[in-house]
Amino acid sequence: MHELLTSSTAGLYRSLIAQTASRVAARFADTEQPSSCATRDELQRLVDAVDLAGSGVGGPSAIREVDELFLAHAVWFHHPAYAAHLNCPVALPAVAAESVLAAVNPSVDTYDQSRIGTFMERRLIDVVAGWIGFDAGDGVFASGGTQSNLHGLFLAREAAIAKAKSPRTPVLPRLVVFATASSHFSVGKSALLLGLAEDAVIEVADDGEGRMRPEALDAAIAAATAAGRLPMAVVATAGTTDRGVIDPLRPIADVCDHRDVWLHVDAAYGCGLLVSRRRRHLLAGIERARSVTVDFHKSFFQPVSSSAIIVREPGDLAAGAWHADYLNPRENEEPNQVDKSLQTTRRFDALKLWVTLRAIGADRVGEMFDAVVDLADEAGGLVEADPELELVGRTQLSTVLFRVRPAGAEPEDQDALVAPVRRVLFESGLALVAKTVIDGRPCLKLTLLNPETELADVRAILDLVKETATALAEVGGRADLIGADA
Repeated sequence: MHELLTSSTAGLYRSLIAQTASRVAARFADTEQPSSCATRDELQRLVDAVDLAGSGVGGPSAIREVDELFLAHAVWFHHPAYAAHLNCPVALPAVAAESVLAAVNPSVDTYDQSRIGTFMERRLIDVVAGWIGFDAGDGVFASGGTQSNLHGLFLAREAAIAKAKSPRTPVLPRLVVFATASSHFSVGKSALLLGLAEDAVIEVADDGEGRMRPEALDAAIAAATAAGRLPMAVVATAGTTDRGVIDPLRPIADVCDHRDVWLHVDAAYGCGLLVSRRRRHLLAGIERARSVTVDFHKSFFQPVSSSAIIVREPGDLAAGAWHADYLNPRENEEPNQVDKSLQTTRRFDALKLWVTLRAIGADRVGEMFDAVVDLADEAGGLVEADPELELVGRTQLSTVLFRVRPAGAEPEDQDALVAPVRRVLFESGLALVAKTVIDGRPCLKLTLLNPETELADVRAILDLVKETATALAEVGGRADLIGADA
């Protein structure tokens, strides 16, 4: 029997991993564009042709198939023409650590399944809490920013219910959360999952650039309270997904302190600033939050998944504790992480960040994040100086929002070009950009998270965008472009 990784199959493991590494390395070396040009139908046919219910083909053949099926048509975030979403190329030490995780397969929900892994994760949480400014904070790793935000708002909900000193059922419909229109979609989704009312998320006015206005927050809390609602949490965003801007954390914290409302800071995108020597000041005030979301697989260049929820008061995490006789009985004194987490079985994702920090250091991670922020600033200047392009606001992080502006084009012409330009580039595989809507109008978006991407690479993407827009306009005209499927 050679299917399992055991002491007797160590040699086979070494061989199979070597074959796998060789194929992956070859793809990284030879990839010429961020994705293939295969159509959706072609990809579906390739997948449907694989017989998953038949007899096995053996490890080497299966890995060869992964190469020819998946790697040949994967999306390559390391390629400089990838500039769509918050996906980053990954740090090599973290990739090595990922292979260790897969082989050993620990679960850090209980101490008896992870032993030293428990202490390593807790030590790393202490370090991250220190970066935030929590003197004695705590936390736990999670699957991503969405789960971290859900966890933070769950803790806020439990604290609000306890403060109300009322049965849970009548309190839930009265709870409200305050956030801007630029907040992550997981805020609204969390409200749904937490059983809050349909109108529980109250939108706070921003400054016109996506940043929450503290005076508008104060007024919104006062109005909600006067209407008989119970303020549960304020969600401030340190790095909005589209604009890449940071809410003014200190004045927001002032309002939350005055109104006695839980402050949750979603720093999933902007957490890389925690280790930046040049831009750490942009997060001033984050230390006054009650809970913070950090997403290391965005701005710390870690493989998915690598996120965490960090709290200022360790006791807050007890609200989610649940005990089972077979897993973590109350009388057990072992340091079980499942007492803090929304998950049970949980990967030792902290190891990847641990190895990265030991290999290259936190300062180097900060420099890498600074590099992409610098690049976005330069790219914004390119767009602003180009008469064929229109810059849509300035970022504090690494996004660039823009529209194509052909000569004589009306706003509706620009809007009509956004979706088809993005679609044509996506289907060609030559460059991947994103699209979004800002102030009711569609626009294209570059999300730059590759420290090795240069300004010339961004210029090449912008040239492709302009060439594509010109070709589309010449072929179809505005009437044919409106409503094009993106």
